[in-house]
Amino acid sequence: MAEITLNAAVRANLLTLANTQTLIDRTQNRLSTGLRVSSPIDDSKAFFEAKSLGDRASDFSDKKDGIDQGISSVKTALEAVEATDTLIRQLKGLAISAKSATGSELTSIVNQYNSLRTQIDNLAGDASYQGLNLVNNTTATLTISFGTVTTSILTITAVDLQTNTVGGLGITSAANFSAASVVDAAITQLDTAITNLRGNAASLGSNVALLQVRLDFTKAYVNNLEEGSGKLTLANINEEGANLVSLQTRQQLGISALAFAGQSEQSVLSLFQ
Repeated sequence: MAEITLNAAVRANLLTLANTQTLIDRTQNRLSTGLRVSSPIDDSKAFFEAKSLGDRASDFSDKKDGIDQGISSVKTALEAVEATDTLIRQLKGLAISAKSATGSELTSIVNQYNSLRTQIDNLAGDASYQGLNLVNNTTATLTISFGTVTTSILTITAVDLQTNTVGGLGITSAANFSAASVVDAAITQLDTAITNLRGNAASLGSNVALLQVRLDFTKAYVNNLEEGSGKLTLANINEEGANLVSLQTRQQLGISALAFAGQSEQSVLSLFQ
């Protein structure tokens, strides 16, 4: 079989068209993916720098989720403390009214007092978030990690809102409110419990404030990392669109140039006709 020989002009134009097609394919890929660098082949330095930033952003996204859940856990505990404060104030109101009550009224107040006291224990038992209860077990802890390089953590110890446990609120049941001294002792218990609750609320509130600060920082940090990664890899869509139009025009010109280069071959052929 005879070998087909192309002249230099045709070869040059074919090579130019091949290079142009390669650039068109690359530009179309950038437009479809939105990435200027999608693999180490495109730009190994930018690719691995962007990957490092992206991996760090992913790590801190996990930390962000943990902080966010920690806030919800502490908020649940704080709401339980505030609700308990409301119940204790109602108990105090019943105790004060017992001073002037007699007969059946006093019996009713005692029953209401004991029932309301039980509700405090029930509330403390129900105030769990994802299996963690920070208000009815003094041995429970919540540990939240903030960093990936440093050992920056926050450990929150549970408080005890149970009425009859050691370290709890210390509110005994009302067996007999007929004696003024018994009522006064109950009121003293309630006042002490309210004071303790205020301390618990302040502690939990400061933890929520700290967690919120760390959450806001982590969100901003993750955004900065992702933005930095994008600067290294994302394509400029407007620029790539303009490049595609330019390359397609160059391709059309290349095809025309190839046709002109082939005319010389046709001229030689016509001499033999």
